[in-house]
Amino acid sequence: MRSDRVFDALHTLRNRYMLCQLASKATRKFHRPNTRIQETMNQVFDKIADAERHDILSEPEHFAEAQRRAA
Repeated sequence: MRSDRVFDALHTLRNRYMLCQLASKATRKFHRPNTRIQETMNQVFDKIADAERHDILSEPEHFAEAQRRAA
């Protein structure tokens, strides 16, 4: 089930908002025509769950502060 995949991905990326943003961007990037978008999302969550936190985030530590300034 996808909820299990999301829960596993939350161990890598604890901020739910950032997980949602990352998953949506990655799904758009990795999705291929003639495939189900649900399968692409499942693959993205699996990749996030299997990765290390520093591999996922290439943003600086002050990511939230930079976003606040931009908004």
